[in-house]
Amino acid sequence: MRQSRLWAAHKPPAGDPRLGRVNQPPRQRPSEVTALAVAQSAGELATLAAQRMEANLRWYRDLSAQERSQVGLVAQAGISQFITWFHHDEGHAPSAISIFANAPQELTRSVNLRQTLDLVRTVVDVVESRVESLAGPGDEQLLRESVLRFSREIAFAAAEVYAGAAEARGAWDARLEALVVDAVLRGEADESMQSRATALGWGEVADVTFVVGATPDDRLGAGGPAAAVDDLRRAVRHHRVEALAIVQRTRLIAILGGTREPARVLADVQDCFGEGPIVIGPTVPHLFAAGRSARAALSGLSAAPAWPASPRLLEADAVLPERALAGDGPARRALVDRVFRPLARPSQASLLETATAYLENGGSIEATARMLFVHPNTVRYRVGRIAAVTGYDLGTPREAWALRIGLSLGRLDASTPGRSAPPTTG
Repeated sequence: MRQSRLWAAHKPPAGDPRLGRVNQPPRQRPSEVTALAVAQSAGELATLAAQRMEANLRWYRDLSAQERSQVGLVAQAGISQFITWFHHDEGHAPSAISIFANAPQELTRSVNLRQTLDLVRTVVDVVESRVESLAGPGDEQLLRESVLRFSREIAFAAAEVYAGAAEARGAWDARLEALVVDAVLRGEADESMQSRATALGWGEVADVTFVVGATPDDRLGAGGPAAAVDDLRRAVRHHRVEALAIVQRTRLIAILGGTREPARVLADVQDCFGEGPIVIGPTVPHLFAAGRSARAALSGLSAAPAWPASPRLLEADAVLPERALAGDGPARRALVDRVFRPLARPSQASLLETATAYLENGGSIEATARMLFVHPNTVRYRVGRIAAVTGYDLGTPREAWALRIGLSLGRLDASTPGRSAPPTTG
């Protein structure tokens, strides 16, 4: 019923030049001899069509017995519909959509549109091969033209059936995709998420990264959120990367899978996002651990305004200080673990002392050496060791600031009852 309504909505108007009826007189009606001969040949034509498909179409031979039976029913329905249309009134477009009405939806998965057109051509060839024996005197050309006109209508109907099936699958996949991304955002890696991810082909996808940025303004008006998502998905597909994506208000959220170099991929597709930073969460082994990447990326996007000079592509770890200042607990713990705890070990006491003095003296090697009563080369050596231990270089202003924040937060944790204290052994 739905397909019939679709056909009615998209059927060309009576004056459409495709139908060849503009300013033309009514077509000649077939003689009773021709109409009767065509009607009586229905079974024979269906058999010949099946035999020719078996002989010429490899994809047909590869189908299961049930699927071949379903394709055969479609062919028989087409022949039957042609006979009815040819005998009664060629002046109206045939009800070709009814040929596919009884075909199961699953048939569009095993038989694609090109193969369906192969089926149409085979049936047309079979009928054309019998024109001389079926048509009465003077009806040969009429029968040939009728077959061609009817096959064209069948092709339009087939395209509509497949378009409708693809649209339905696309809408269902979009709903599943939104549910999976929402589950990642909420950190709900349960069995329902697993089954949905598997249905989308993400059951075995490894190296997963959560990415968030602004939705491009032009896409919010032209084509809506779906256009922004489609653009991003097509762009990353060129890099052989999987993507789940949704638009959430003004944010374009994507989960990339199958790459350990998300920054390289995003450098090529960043135009799919709107203005502002694109924050990349840490890469995790699989989709069911993506909640950690999502929390880091979303926190990074919220904290990014605190770093006006931040690059467009921004890894979430690059804004650990801003995230910690904004109250992100995991970011605070990560910064303390990277900066304060390694330097607070008794074996690294000189490094902690040097970092503190260096920061207090505005990054001056000589002033730090005088304060600590050591040679400036000793300070330079220790600054290098601090970079090796923490990953932050005191010689770079931003990294020195991040290290200062990490030391401050660590000292606060150590002095606050209930917070974990730094280790006391090396």
